[in-house]
Amino acid sequence: MFLPSKKDLKTALEVFAVFHWISIAFFIITTVTIVNLYLVVFTPYWPVTVLILIWLAFDWKTPERGGRRFTCVRRWCLWKHYSNYFPLKLLKTHDISPSHNYILVCHPHGLLASAWFGQFATEASGFSKIFPGITPYVLTLGAFFWMPFLREYVMSVGACSVSQSSIDFLLTHKGTGNMIIVVVGGLAECRYSLPGSSTLVLKNRSGFVRTALQHGVALIPAYAFGETDLYNQHIFTPGGFVNRFQKWFQSMVHIYPCAFYGRGFTKKSWGLLPYNRPVTTIVGEPLPMPKIENPSQEIVAKYQALYIDALRKLFDQHKTKFGISETQELEII
Repeated sequence: MFLPSKKDLKTALEVFAVFHWISIAFFIITTVTIVNLYLVVFTPYWPVTVLILIWLAFDWKTPERGGRRFTCVRRWCLWKHYSNYFPLKLLKTHDISPSHNYILVCHPHGLLASAWFGQFATEASGFSKIFPGITPYVLTLGAFFWMPFLREYVMSVGACSVSQSSIDFLLTHKGTGNMIIVVVGGLAECRYSLPGSSTLVLKNRSGFVRTALQHGVALIPAYAFGETDLYNQHIFTPGGFVNRFQKWFQSMVHIYPCAFYGRGFTKKSWGLLPYNRPVTTIVGEPLPMPKIENPSQEIVAKYQALYIDALRKLFDQHKTKFGISETQELEII
């Protein structure tokens, strides 16, 4: 009888962990929708759906009020398999004092922000040991909190809404030692996520700088080396029909539809799983910000330039360790 080796089992668990992460939202949304439609249309148990909607209305603001984390979920062994798949590694250049609050800005977004999730929404990379006394809050799109059960699952790892009211609450009502993690490039960076790319959408993203000034909290640059190597993209002919459709779609919903692909369940197959390539996130030195309640655009631009300089310095200091040419620079657009 054929018995899988320990290596085969380890590989299977890692693939399952990554597949779970990229498919869980679709699975929960589909299941919740079908089950509730069935209860309402075909059974006398429609009050169950009503109770779920009442709870949703009652709990609607929770993602903007610090969420509802469960440390045990952040420590699931599933996430360790997820991290080992790539593998992911989290490194710091300076100690972070728990007597202050921070906004950590992670670059780049990549296609699915794989490093952002694995290193800050779970304990797989040892966040609590690397940054003792610091509580991370990963911020994501509010749409993830619209669906019952999905919102509970997302909040359980410490995720909150990326809305301004959510950020203000976390920086003013949760004491000190809080670290807000944002990926400011967002979905707009997906189109630039190509192997070897170092293009960031940042030039016109100044909201995080304004928020840091209003609250007087330090900004921390972080760069995930290898994030853009996890998927390939097919680039359509500029000006062609598909390319024009992509631009039209982006103008309508602010999301650029990418034709991306990775590997399948086996190593040499084609699919939508990311390639298992190493990703190392380097967390830089906190950049102190003065507290200015109503900063002018000139002040915001000044500190945004300082932040970009600090990010470039971080990138240049570490890029050659990860196979990036000494002459390659960050492209800020």
